[in-house]
Amino acid sequence: MDAVNADPAARILRVAGPLVEAEYTDGTAMHDLVFLGEAGLPGEVVAISGGVVTVQVYEYTGGLAPGDLARPGTGPLSAQLGPGLLGGVFDGLLRPLSGAGDWLAPGTNRSAGEERAWPFVPGVEQGARVAEGEALGEVRGTGPVRVRVLVPPGVAGVVERIAPEGTRPQDAVVARVDGTDVRIGATWPVRRPRPVRERGGEPEALSTGQRVIDLLFPVARGGTVAVPGGFGTGKTVLLQQIAKWCDADVIVYVGCGERGNEMADVIAELPELEDPRTGGRLADRTVTIANTSNMPMMAREASIHTGTTVAEYFRDMGLDVVVIADSTSRWAEALREFASRTGALPAEEGYPAGLASAIAAFYERAGAVTTLGGERGSITVIGAVSPPGGDTTEPVTAHTERFVRCLWSLDRDLAYARHYPALSWSGSFSRDAAALTARQAADDPAWPARRARVAALLAEADRLAALVDLIGITALPDRERVGVLAGRLVREGLLQQSALSAEDAHCGADKTAALVDAVLAVVDRCRELVDSGTPAAVLEDVDFGPVLRAREEVGPHDTEGVRARRDALLTRLREVR
Repeated sequence: MDAVNADPAARILRVAGPLVEAEYTDGTAMHDLVFLGEAGLPGEVVAISGGVVTVQVYEYTGGLAPGDLARPGTGPLSAQLGPGLLGGVFDGLLRPLSGAGDWLAPGTNRSAGEERAWPFVPGVEQGARVAEGEALGEVRGTGPVRVRVLVPPGVAGVVERIAPEGTRPQDAVVARVDGTDVRIGATWPVRRPRPVRERGGEPEALSTGQRVIDLLFPVARGGTVAVPGGFGTGKTVLLQQIAKWCDADVIVYVGCGERGNEMADVIAELPELEDPRTGGRLADRTVTIANTSNMPMMAREASIHTGTTVAEYFRDMGLDVVVIADSTSRWAEALREFASRTGALPAEEGYPAGLASAIAAFYERAGAVTTLGGERGSITVIGAVSPPGGDTTEPVTAHTERFVRCLWSLDRDLAYARHYPALSWSGSFSRDAAALTARQAADDPAWPARRARVAALLAEADRLAALVDLIGITALPDRERVGVLAGRLVREGLLQQSALSAEDAHCGADKTAALVDAVLAVVDRCRELVDSGTPAAVLEDVDFGPVLRAREEVGPHDTEGVRARRDALLTRLREVR
């Protein structure tokens, strides 16, 4: 957050929950910080009208009263960015929660890593000419993530001074470029996207380690994803699995308005998880922003923008970052509650009329970019949506679907059948699937055909399921009964994935391909047998366990183990008559 202005303070006129009205002071602008009362509760100016400013407050306002002081800050709400973010847990304003006890004291103004010194290694010499976004040096001691000190946006010229190698605090000046001091850490307004040189480029798949996603509904680096699902459909578990296993360089996990016990589980589990990429701790490349349902409501609204600003900080270093927001529905509820207090005219279901624009602005900060320094970086945004009662026609879900590239819709019936991830193959989509599948074909030419056959088998099984419910499976022709069987093999042997299994929690592309080949080979053999006169009822009594259990019995990259189980089942099917 920013500092308090030394100008004379104004007086508070009205307090209504997180909404505070105060006297206008000269120079106050929209989105400027204001500090309220003796404790200096932080708030942000959201409206100015006729000598009165409306402030949304990011702390509990109990005890605040008309007549208390309102001191203007010196700028907008800003994030203190630096190497101390990695491995930390913060609130919605990016104040460290670790070591703070149960709660932060009202008006607390602390920054990540401010009490720690960081080893700085210069990368340029005095007198060198640098452009904006170029690296001036590197900060050591940050684990697997290479953190660099960059020339700030809008600054370029001669390096007038560069600090020698040594250990310094985060706010220390380590360089001077064209009259501008450059510190180890940086400050950036959370509502202003950081600039880039160029957006776009060749799509590249982000591997999530979840078979149903990587095979059927892949997401590109720099893509956007919505994960709608009702209560109990497994949104949080799926997002946690992606945070653990996706191949991003940095994970920014924003717990926005979710239950505190779920967020506590995430925080407790992260330090114990081994990073599959480095062998170290997964927490060392994770930034956790926790603003749960029992924390101040408007800090929940800010947490989304704070998390994206943190992601842009690491993206500008040429890193691939994934932002996981759980959930954007709780963020939208904060917008709705504050809008009702301001007396704004409500739109659908009481949400403010600007809801669609706010959602679009959030997802538009994702993307694959060429940074100011000329490197490739990306931000992939994955946002959970919690529609009340599972109604996906409600405004947050409907508007979000318009702006995202992927939709991973979770199905209540699948969840109740204990099929996890409960991702609906009929209700989900990926607008980048064709491009990403074609790119995957360069490494595995058979990948597009596999994906197409799996999608066709699922579509056929869904069509036949309606008939089975109506007339029973025994009334179907044998070949169509094999179609029902094929759908079951795909669902149970391929699309299901156990987050609790050491072998199945994560799945590499090679194991996914092997499982697809195994299921397809068994389906083809079953069809050959039916075509040669074998009754479908005989095939339905076969134990398909070797293939169905392969996903949990072999390791994440053990293709030979999958093939061995496939061959054993095919040998058994040769004996069927």
